[in-house]
Amino acid sequence: MKTSRYFEERMEKAYLEGKQPVFNIGSGPVPGEMHLSNGQEPAAASMIVNLTKDDTVTATHRPHHQAIAKGVDLKKMTAEIFGKKTGLGKGKGGHMHLFDPNVKFSCGGIVGAGIPHAVGAALANKKKGTDRVAVAFIGEGAVNSGAFHESMNLAALWKLPLVVVVEDNSWGISVSKKNSTCVPTNDVRAAAYGIKGYEVRDNDPLKMFEVSKEAVKRARKGEGPSIIEIETYRYLGHFQGDPELYRPKDEVSKLRVKDPIERLKKYLLEEALASEENLMVLDQEIIKEVDSAYEFAIKSAYPEPEEALEDVFV
Repeated sequence: MKTSRYFEERMEKAYLEGKQPVFNIGSGPVPGEMHLSNGQEPAAASMIVNLTKDDTVTATHRPHHQAIAKGVDLKKMTAEIFGKKTGLGKGKGGHMHLFDPNVKFSCGGIVGAGIPHAVGAALANKKKGTDRVAVAFIGEGAVNSGAFHESMNLAALWKLPLVVVVEDNSWGISVSKKNSTCVPTNDVRAAAYGIKGYEVRDNDPLKMFEVSKEAVKRARKGEGPSIIEIETYRYLGHFQGDPELYRPKDEVSKLRVKDPIERLKKYLLEEALASEENLMVLDQEIIKEVDSAYEFAIKSAYPEPEEALEDVFV
């Protein structure tokens, strides 16, 4: 969680370079859109700690916390975001198209598109007779897409080892959940497919860990898919540069008071599971790792123009 937070805070600053005072999405060292996940760390970390390298994770256009939790190569991931040839996709995919087959991680920019891919991975796992699982991370807005319903129907029918994590940050771009969704929480939709549904309130990393552990265990045992919805927080806009005129002015400040990382730190200290010194050492290691990844990305070369014609398969 701390690695993701520090990485995102670095990326927040790097992305805005060359884009101020007048915002231009194509300028600066990181062109294009940028979707950051500050505040949503428990959804990824508390789930993925229950997975192995061989389990599959598909993610969304807001993927950094999930990629970091899954163990994606941080240097190559950062280089990809900066469009460098040392990146995961040789600098051609950018931050919404991170692929690391070494840890079975992928993401994409199309809302809901990762769910069918996770179903495919889960089907492959079952046909191969392994106990591997697939996890699809989606936003609460994607639950209203056709891909979600078709995928869940097949996964339930075939009893596939699939877990869908719904990150409910209250906003589908700029549309409030209450104005787009007919049910208060999406875990209740599990009943429509005869599968297990879990709800995690208030961005609780420990509760998220508990229900994720159970859902993954059920999937490995052949007990079928599950849906987990976690109420999480999006501290920043839908994308960097988003004026956020749709949000109440005090919403983020109220959310930051309940920051999940600070709450978990308090718990660790109160339960004597860690000391201030332990956590300080960990923080320094995280800073060193992230800073090293940024330095690698910045020093790496851009692809040559003619390389745009390589790796093309359409």
